[in-house]
Parts: sequence; C-alpha cells; structure tokens
Amino acid sequence: MKYLKPLRRVLAVLFWVAAALLFLDFTGTIHHYLGWVAKIQFLPAILALNLAVVVVLVLLTLLFGRIYCSVICPLGVTQDFVSWLSSKRKKHHYRFGYSKEIKWLRYGFLALFLVVLIAGIGSLFTLLDPYASFGRIVSQLVQPLWIKINNLLAAWAAQHESYAFYDKSVWMRSIPTLVVAIVSLVVVVVLAWRGGRTYCNTVCPVGTILGLLSRFSLLKPVINTEKCNGCGLCGKGCKSSCINTKEHQIDYSRCVVCMDCINNCRQGAITYGLRYKRAEEGGVDKSRRQMMAATAILATTAAVKAQEKRVDGGLAVIEDKQAPVRETPLVPAGARSLKHFSQHCVACQLCITACPNEVLRPSGRLENLMQPEMSYERGYCRPECTKCSDICPAGAIVKLAPGEKASTQIGHAVWVEKNCVSARNEAACNNCAVHCPAGAITMVHMNPNDETSPMRPAIDTERCIGCGACEHLCPSRPFSAIYVEGHQQHRTI
Repeated sequence: MKYLKPLRRVLAVLFWVAAALLFLDFTGTIHHYLGWVAKIQFLPAILALNLAVVVVLVLLTLLFGRIYCSVICPLGVTQDFVSWLSSKRKKHHYRFGYSKEIKWLRYGFLALFLVVLIAGIGSLFTLLDPYASFGRIVSQLVQPLWIKINNLLAAWAAQHESYAFYDKSVWMRSIPTLVVAIVSLVVVVVLAWRGGRTYCNTVCPVGTILGLLSRFSLLKPVINTEKCNGCGLCGKGCKSSCINTKEHQIDYSRCVVCMDCINNCRQGAITYGLRYKRAEEGGVDKSRRQMMAATAILATTAAVKAQEKRVDGGLAVIEDKQAPVRETPLVPAGARSLKHFSQHCVACQLCITACPNEVLRPSGRLENLMQPEMSYERGYCRPECTKCSDICPAGAIVKLAPGEKASTQIGHAVWVEKNCVSARNEAACNNCAVHCPAGAITMVHMNPNDETSPMRPAIDTERCIGCGACEHLCPSRPFSAIYVEGHQQHRTI
C-alpha cells in the first residue's frame, strides 16, 4: 500500500506540468501533443458533450473515488503543493483535524453553479470551474514571465547567429481578467495554506458532483478497527478533514484519495481496497438519494450545452491604434453563434494563449466577462489558421478544417468615411482592397461620374468573412477607416 501515494504524486505532477505547459506555450507546438489533457477536464467535457470522456471520468470515480481531483485536476494538485509547503514551514504534517461537512455552503455553491450554467450566464459559471481558474492563473500571471525568459533567450541566440527562439511581445490583454486571476490565486492559496482541500470540498462544484458519486466507489480507504489504536494521526494528516477518528468513519464525498492516511498510519490499520457494508469500515450512506442526485446533476449539466501595435508590416513606427466600438462582439469561426459560444466557453484562456496572431483577448463586457473575443489592433484572423478550434476543450469553438474556416462569415466590414485618408484625398491608399483575402473590397471613385475624384473602398458584404485584414492594415490612426462588425449568428458563404 505504501507505493500508492508516490504513484499518485508522480501522476499528479505529470498531469499538472502538462496542463501548465498548455497555457504557457505560445507556439502551438505543445498543444499538438498535449491538447488531450484539456479535453479530459470534467466541465469542458460536459459542455462539449464529449460523452466518452464524461463516462470514463464517472467510471473512474465509481471505481477509485475522487481520483480526478487528486491526479487530473491541475487546480487540485496546486492546492496539494501549497498545503505541502505550509506543512514544511510549520515543520509538521499533522496540522488538520476532522470537521463536519458544511452542507449549506457546499451545495449552495453547486446550486448557484447549475443555475447560472443552465441560464447560460457564462461570466458567472466560469468563475467556479477549477480548470478555467487554473488556466487564468497561469496565462495571466505566469505566462508573461515565461515570455520574458523566452525573449532573453531569443536575444542571446541572435547574438550567436541562432534563431531557435523568436521574440514575442508581452501585453496586457484584460485588466478584469488579470484581477480575477489574482483574486482566484489568493483565495486558493490562502485556503490551501490553512485548510488543505477546503476549496475543493466547499467551493468547487466539480468536487461536489464527484463527491456525490465517490460515496459509492468500489475502492476506497478503509479503517480496520481491530488494528487502529486511536492515535488519530490519520485524521490530523488528512487535508480534506474527512476522517472522524473517534467513530472510525471517513466522509468519502470529501476524500480525494491522496493516500496520506495510509502512509501516516503506523499500525497499518488503513488500507485501500474494496468497500465493506459495515459502518465502522466506511461510514457509507446506504440511501440511493445522493446517487440519484449526482446522476440528475450530470444529466442536467450535459444537456446544457486591444492593445497597441508598434509597427506597420515591420516597416515603420506608427501611432497606436485603438479598438473600435462594436455593437456585436466578434467571436472565432467555429463558435457558430454568440449564444452557443457564451453557453459553452469556460473562459480558460487556452485559445487566447495559442492564438498566433494576437487577435483573441478576454472580454471586459459583464455579460461575457473573461470569455475571448476578437479585435484586430495587433493582427488579423488568417483564414488558414484553425488553432483556436483545434484546442478548444469545451466545444465553444467547434473544430474546423481550413477550407471551412475560410468560408465562415463571422462579421462584415464597415467603412467610416471620416477616417479614410483616401476619401479625404490626403493620400492614395488601397491597403484594404489589396490585402482582403476574400476579395470582398474594391476601390471605386467617390463620384462615379468623375474619374478624378478620390477613391473609396466598396465592400461586398456577401463575400466578406470578417477576418479583419482590412481593419488591421488600414493606415488611419488612431481609428481605422474600416472595421469589422460582428454577427450574432455565423453563416457559411
């Protein structure tokens, strides 16, 4: 039994590193190999209606208990690490104790989560998803440092005539998302430092749902009352505070199968094996109500379905460009519609991290706070690029082939005459027409009957796909003379 804890730790570290690298990688290389780590997270799998993954996670829980929380969930592993650091600082491991489940708080968070999820209020249910919280923490707080280190390596390599690294800009994508990431980190660290898995067993709705199922797991830690001498070390070392040493009972809905109790027991009185019907060996609630509740929750949930640009083409320093005010926000091709996107996106920031054109950034709108939206100050959405749809784990951006992406209309270009240098006859300009990949823009005379009149862009809104090449490459500052207005419902042209 002693090997179970080291095995769990090794697997947990591997999953944690893999998840962290997904949010640190800005080249898209790691996503090709480790993208499956994001797709096996519980809530994204439900929102994507990935039934195979959901069934596997449920079966794992029914067989082994909350192994998802202790091995696969990166935020859960982070809490274990913080708790371990706290125990090292205090120079002892036995700092916990049994506490009763705070049902009203635990199930209150779960009820709130389900209500906002079913109602499609994406800006609220994303706050409680552990995977999304981890993604925001890493992408907002760690990735900038990661990129700084990369840039130092790129500068060093360039001095030695090597181009193994390339320089990447560091920019503030969204202040509200940064604030949420900081608050989330503080809450998780404080709770884990003081109480171990308090966040998992009080706030996290995924932990609560899996906890309902884990009461009926086939394998679980079991106390042998004949060997137990009542020392209480198992309870004092339990970071889930779920072992009642006086009554020799374990609250399996809160147990995350960390195996600490097995290693802490000097009498060998705790083993991990088949559950028994005797109360003293498991304290199992025999009623089927909780099992039915967990099943109902799973069924209900499964049914629910910018910034500055410093150079223009690398040729000349230009004035900062500002984002236009769009009546309808832009979301990536594959999102299908704003409603579908809002109901499925967990705001984990994975697509934002992977976007090579720096088009995606977290929204500051209250109705879809932190969910990605598009803006073209730093680049445009290249028709052949499908990275965001390739890596989205929640089904918010459905996977598209490059041909499908190039024929999906997410918005249409709008010309603003007062900003156009060509219409004002200040300079001859046809940037928008030349760079439009869909051929939706042509230059015509302001006065059709006067060939000497200034030229202006004419937009074929039936051909425009909303990629933003025209908006991005327009030389007008601070606002482009042409910008893209989003569509509520995407369509194929």
